[in-house]
Amino acid sequence: MKQTALVTGGASGIGAEFVRQLRAAGWRVISVDRTPQPGDPDAITLDLTEPDATDRLIDALPLLPDLWINNAGIFDFRAVTDLSPQRVDLYMDLHMRSLTHICRRVGALMAERGSGRILNMSSMSCWMPMPGIALYSATKAYIRVFSRALRLELRDRGVSVTVACPGGIDTSLFGLPANLRRLALRLGATQSPERFVSNALRRTLRNRKQYINGPLNRLSILLVGLLPDALRYQIKPRLLDKLTRL
Repeated sequence: MKQTALVTGGASGIGAEFVRQLRAAGWRVISVDRTPQPGDPDAITLDLTEPDATDRLIDALPLLPDLWINNAGIFDFRAVTDLSPQRVDLYMDLHMRSLTHICRRVGALMAERGSGRILNMSSMSCWMPMPGIALYSATKAYIRVFSRALRLELRDRGVSVTVACPGGIDTSLFGLPANLRRLALRLGATQSPERFVSNALRRTLRNRKQYINGPLNRLSILLVGLLPDALRYQIKPRLLDKLTRL
């Protein structure tokens, strides 16, 4: 019998690569996204920030997946005060409220069955309180801490929880033009979605607790923690303020 996976945010970017690689490996994959995915019989169109989205999603499933990947997310490089109240709510609803309710329901169902894996997508920025990504990094930090604790709560009930904290991945999420994306990939500042997803899946299926892609990213976490506020602040006048004026 085929193993089944579910991927939120599966219509594009890293989510689409999770869907592609899992299907290539013989899994049945349910792709969930607010963007319709025509021609995919295993696609579900759903806005996960709607109040009853978790219940509607789980009720619509033909069976409980063996692997559940919470990948849906948003990103802005903007000061908090420049974001609309609706955008602020979207960060908290998608990265925290929705993910938490999904993990509560799915974790309980997997524990009742006695097996299952959950992969939650955080970010390396969860260690980086920088101007311009305050909401992104803060909500991703919640995902990491929540996932590490949830893993301990479920480990004796047959359920493994992994959290991935990637550095820059070469997708459209960050809004870079194509030439800068190619340059960042060539310099090693970003990693291809194919490589990241392959490694993240391998570690998840081995029941690892956390995955950070690349030794440079792991080292940068330590270095960023040592940065004085004066250097962190330079991101604002040198980059954030300039982009705001464009």
